[in-house]
Amino acid sequence: MTDKNVNPEQNQADDNQAGENVDERFADIVDGVDIDAEASAEGAQAPEEQAPEELSREAQLEALLAERTEDLQRLQAEYVNYKRRVDRDRALSRQAGVDKVITDLMPVLDSIAMARQHGEVEGGFKLVVDDLEKVTNAHGLTSFGEVGDAFDPTLHEALMQLPMEGVTVTSVSQVMQPGYKLGDRVLRPARVAVSDPDPNAAPAEPGATEPGAPAESEAEEPKVEESQDQTPETDD
Repeated sequence: MTDKNVNPEQNQADDNQAGENVDERFADIVDGVDIDAEASAEGAQAPEEQAPEELSREAQLEALLAERTEDLQRLQAEYVNYKRRVDRDRALSRQAGVDKVITDLMPVLDSIAMARQHGEVEGGFKLVVDDLEKVTNAHGLTSFGEVGDAFDPTLHEALMQLPMEGVTVTSVSQVMQPGYKLGDRVLRPARVAVSDPDPNAAPAEPGATEPGAPAESEAEEPKVEESQDQTPETDD
């Protein structure tokens, strides 16, 4: 019965008023909101859906970077090894050249040594000899082999035996040809005559002082005299 008394026009007016209220509320809610931007954001792909592709791209870049880094490290190591080999070969080549020149000069140096033994290194020839020895010494060349040296098979080449008085160990008794060292390397051993120990030579006493050194008693003598001088005299 209530439905029959409802006015259709009144219902239409109520519906229109309700619609206007909804529109006003919606306008208040969306006031200041960029609807187009929100729509474009909704239409775009979600971050969750982009994450796998982005992660895959980052992994590829990291793998490529690691590969290039390993290549650079390998290249640097190869360069360092190459430079080390080149420097070593250069030093060996230089040393080989010095050895060749010094070896060729050995007969000249032997002639100079013989001339010096006979006192013939004088005048202008002495200046030439001095300059030549300065050059060889600058390259580390030294001669060895003197009478009285203890015989060393790594340094001396024994050609004959020649007795020498007073030696207590096997020693060099004569030098026929001096030996030469270049740095620590023996270029040529000294050719010498050797002497076995002299059976008549007195063995060196343990703790004996070198020739020319003051004896222990002599060294203490001044101290004894000084102590005697400092002792006061007493009258009998």
